[in-house]
Amino acid sequence: MTADAVPGQGAFGPLIDEFDRTVDATLERLRGNAAADRLFTTASHLGEFSLIWHLAGLTRGIATRRTDQAVVLSVLIGAESLIVNQGVKRLFNRTRPTTSGDARLTVRAPITSSFPSGHASAAAFAATVLTGWDGRRLGAVWCALAGVVAVSRAYVRIHHASDVVGGLAVGGALGVVGRRVAAQLVRG
Repeated sequence: MTADAVPGQGAFGPLIDEFDRTVDATLERLRGNAAADRLFTTASHLGEFSLIWHLAGLTRGIATRRTDQAVVLSVLIGAESLIVNQGVKRLFNRTRPTTSGDARLTVRAPITSSFPSGHASAAAFAATVLTGWDGRRLGAVWCALAGVVAVSRAYVRIHHASDVVGGLAVGGALGVVGRRVAAQLVRG
């Protein structure tokens, strides 16, 4: 991998670095606010291992009597995680902004490359698949939830903002594929 292929290094590095600094400075204004700290650390914890998406799929599956969709969503999330964590992340070796997150906030310290954010990728992926089943009205809820989970990673300083944007892009693209696969696996 050439240096210019790694986010924050190479020809576009200064622009990406400036974007990351600007977003971090904006989030810093919120850090220390009890409600924001609680919201984003909770979202970050629930995003671990895509727990929030498995729970959402299960709850939705039970409520709609479509547990087949819950199972398919969980399997597809597992495939997405494998592709991102064992595939895409290995193409990059970006260091994280901190090794254990913001000292004021308690989060698990990941060991994989910072780029792209797996939480953001899984969030965009799940929101895309769920929106395919539920339509625009509930899709707005799934996307808002995905946004909170994604932003939480920059908020707790375990990812650069550009990692989150990259994760959303990767997850959205994989979600389009996942939506097609899901349509083949479950009918109606």
